[in-house]
Amino acid sequence: MGGTGNAASRLSSWRRGPGLVIIAALAAVVVAAGAGYAVIRVRPHQAAAAVLRASGIPASVSTSLSDLMQLSPVPVRGAPDFTLTDQDGHPVSLAGLRGRAVVLEFMDPHCTDICPIVSQEFIDAYRDLGASAARVVFVAVNVNRYHLRVADVAAFSGEQRLTQVPSWHFLTGSYPSLAAVWRDYEITVDAPGPDADVVHSSQMYFIDSRGRERFVADPMDDHTASGSSYLPAGQLASWGQGIALIARQLVT
Repeated sequence: MGGTGNAASRLSSWRRGPGLVIIAALAAVVVAAGAGYAVIRVRPHQAAAAVLRASGIPASVSTSLSDLMQLSPVPVRGAPDFTLTDQDGHPVSLAGLRGRAVVLEFMDPHCTDICPIVSQEFIDAYRDLGASAARVVFVAVNVNRYHLRVADVAAFSGEQRLTQVPSWHFLTGSYPSLAAVWRDYEITVDAPGPDADVVHSSQMYFIDSRGRERFVADPMDDHTASGSSYLPAGQLASWGQGIALIARQLVT
């Protein structure tokens, strides 16, 4: 099992560079010393839509869709590299994916909460990409230290029909190797035991064809009265379209 949602996403602090501007929910601004770039991370997102759009949100992404995805531009810099093993037992490195855009997520192969929702969004995005699909790779890194086998990520991939996406890679490895990736991407993971819910950040990174971080989004879900996770069909479809629009921008 596993769980995230917006609340868990907020557990992850934003990756900071040599110069920093944090825009807090009440518009307090702190400028870190030293030359550098501005990192924009906004809560609530709606309050700074104009600022974010001015910071490089693709014109093809509407303000309402940007709000839905809580989409933020990030400093253009090389994404931390890693090499792990995918659901087919093949080694995959981020550097080896250069030339294609990468949509990177972090998932629990035993998750019954937000991970299946993001899986459907990836399937929808792949279909929405059309002719551009061959130039986009969908990658997830395992966050469950107790279920590290290739068989675990392979089972999840099959159950969620992610095998329909030719460029899908659910990556796993040893606990130290995975923990290093979590650290590099500021992903918070709380896994108290093999049978307990894994609470982890659900940050979606968009990496361009030159291997540079460009955008981050915060996947979301809602819950029924009984606690089951879901996302309304319209929002689910919009997320797929948004992922495709951003990824397409990064391969042109």
